[in-house]
Amino acid sequence: MAPTKKGIMERLNAGEVVIGDGGFVFALEKRGYVKAGPWTPEAAAEHPEAVRQLHREFLRAGANVMQTFTFYASDDKLENRGQSLKLTGAQINEAACDLAREVANEGDALVAGGVSQTPSYLSCKSETEVKAIFKKQLDVFMKKNVDFLIAEYFEHVEEAVWAVEVLKATGKPVAASLCIGPEGDMHGVSAGECAVKLVKAGAQIVGVNCHFDPLTCVKAVKMMKEAVEKAGLKAHYMVQPLAFHTPDCNCQGFIDLPEFPFGLEPRILTRWDMHQYAREAYNAGIRFIGGCCGYEPYHIRAVAEELAVERGLLPKGSEKHGMWGAGLEMHTKPWVRARARRDYWENLKPASGRPLCPSMSNPDSWGITKGDSGLMQQREATSQQQLKELFARTKSN
Repeated sequence: MAPTKKGIMERLNAGEVVIGDGGFVFALEKRGYVKAGPWTPEAAAEHPEAVRQLHREFLRAGANVMQTFTFYASDDKLENRGQSLKLTGAQINEAACDLAREVANEGDALVAGGVSQTPSYLSCKSETEVKAIFKKQLDVFMKKNVDFLIAEYFEHVEEAVWAVEVLKATGKPVAASLCIGPEGDMHGVSAGECAVKLVKAGAQIVGVNCHFDPLTCVKAVKMMKEAVEKAGLKAHYMVQPLAFHTPDCNCQGFIDLPEFPFGLEPRILTRWDMHQYAREAYNAGIRFIGGCCGYEPYHIRAVAEELAVERGLLPKGSEKHGMWGAGLEMHTKPWVRARARRDYWENLKPASGRPLCPSMSNPDSWGITKGDSGLMQQREATSQQQLKELFARTKSN
């Protein structure tokens, strides 16, 4: 029999660094397996080989957690705005669990079943109705015996608390991650207060994911940690940010940027930026460190390499990567060999190659959230009249 793996709480309680994986929806959209717009994960059942391979690449890069590819896999999201799939939510969630477990068993990784925010909440459905949606996904996670649970990508702490209350009933460890920055959630609840609410609801790990760049997310988690400690509570902390620079974002994060989602590539962080992120997160007392949208396996490998001393090992992916460019010593060109040193890459200021482009953008800043008519969701496809109204509003803003 294979030795029993240490659970997520056992690892964190021992002070170990747990490295998460990267952003599956963006990575698989670029590979042709996810549709931008709905961002739903039916590829887990339609193209399991693609999802399996991405899991394997993140595992090789050093990830300790294989999150089930169940982002936006709630029934209401799978049927939203004209989405018509031949697969049920249960089939997608089950396939995602099987793939995550298969790859996790190839290394020292745990499986995390994840739920995320729902169209039903944005449409002002009741707490009972929203919790019932989470429960349907949770039933699959329990059937497949995932190792722990994550409520991630919530813009409103109220909905995240509902999710935690559903998940904690299982007795499995629960992590809760909001897609907020230092300004707090979309209802104006501060980052610190959000964390306190989540811990009181039963989350043992709290933090943020997505919507903002790494250092912004680390700042938000620092605020969470300070508030939780001030309230006399205990928790572990996680961060899984974007792999895009977002200094110009407002409270809504990167989805307000005019480049979202198809023009973000000039903002991508380098592997060397990831070293800085990993160190900042570790120094802030965060021990669950991963990535979200924009992260590719080489980003996660950089996180693992930066924290190799603390973890006591390098990832398998480092077999093909010289630390701080050391592999360039073998390059044929002497000026490239001269770049085989840490100070070169650590101090480099990369050019974009786009002389007519600005360094920052002006976010759309529509300033709407739950309760606004524009966020009321529907099963029918967005009509031409609805689009016409949106186009007109865009011109007036």
